Amino acid sequence: MLLPENIGNPQLCLTLPGCGPFAENGARVGLGPDYGSMTAQKTIGNSNFNALEATLRIGTASFAYTYSKSIDDASNLGEQINPLNERATRVISAFDLRQNFVATYYYNFKKGFTISGTTRFSSGFPITLFDDSDRSLLGTLGNGVNNELLDTPQISPGPLKINTNPRNSRPAFNTSLFAPETLGQLGNSARRFFYGPGIENFDVQVAKTVHLTESKSFDIRIEAFNAFNHAQFYGPSSVDGEINDSNFGTVVSAAPPRLIQLALKFKF
Repeated sequence: MLLPENIGNPQLCLTLPGCGPFAENGARVGLGPDYGSMTAQKTIGNSNFNALEATLRIGTASFAYTYSKSIDDASNLGEQINPLNERATRVISAFDLRQNFVATYYYNFKKGFTISGTTRFSSGFPITLFDDSDRSLLGTLGNGVNNELLDTPQISPGPLKINTNPRNSRPAFNTSLFAPETLGQLGNSARRFFYGPGIENFDVQVAKTVHLTESKSFDIRIEAFNAFNHAQFYGPSSVDGEINDSNFGTVVSAAPPRLIQLALKFKF
């Protein structure tokens, strides 16, 4: 009988009945070409959210701040839960936003000019680490839905050296601490335990109404999104299968740059 503690031991598994052969890359071949895989899905996810919220309103300006923490077993349908120990996959949520500040404002100047906008400063989202190779031999391969796999890298002690400014060409974290998990074992790294780059964004609108007659007028608006053109970086590549790839730990994408648009409306 294959006990749970021996599932991750390929050498022992080869000596036990019903364990199945192994391919050269370490993954189990299965029962043969006439059999497919089977996915089990259960409603067992659990989450916990706590937050401190503060709001200040002054005239036509509003300031809101949230300090929060969200923890769960799986943040979406795509994440898999450890079938042998469900609590082992309980970490900070993928959407956890520890600090978030949002200011909105509107001011009406003389001569019909108005200025309004939204300013946001927030910490980054957590970095999700996972191994897409099933080196644990648990069979937690992607199936088109559950593609953020159970396996995680092996991590060694040391400073993470978090870098939230990819402009300096340094990795987003200390990639030398991570290695592919040992064949037949789950990696010792948590799925999520540190954060990526934050957000610093300004959206601004300047508008003016020009009256032609009592019933006819033009509304002119100039809108700038990411008005100061600050790069809003997305999280770095964090798939264990890319540990030996130059992309691992590297930020490779960002939100759109500054966008300015002009709108003209004729009312009659």
